[in-house]
Amino acid sequence: MSNAVFFNSYKLKKGSSVPDFLLAIEKLTKEHISKKKGYISSSLLLDGETWADYSVWKTMDDLKAFLESSQKNKNDLAETFYSFLNFNSCKSHVFSVEKNF
Repeated sequence: MSNAVFFNSYKLKKGSSVPDFLLAIEKLTKEHISKKKGYISSSLLLDGETWADYSVWKTMDDLKAFLESSQKNKNDLAETFYSFLNFNSCKSHVFSVEKNF
């Protein structure tokens, strides 16, 4: 069975505190996302001004359930994380991973 990946790229709003942003994403991941069924791991990347994060899930169904739940149930940790983002720069992709090397 294939793993699923949720990939996001974005820029922060001008004047955002990077240490506060890092704390927000760490808390969101540790206290919310990592507790969801099928969550495997996640990572945060930076290239110049563009940030990217991705999370890996056991199945596409697990990832879809997480995304649906996130849209229906507002979360203070997620809202804090979103407050740092420039939404004009956000892009998200969902894809499956057939093989691990």
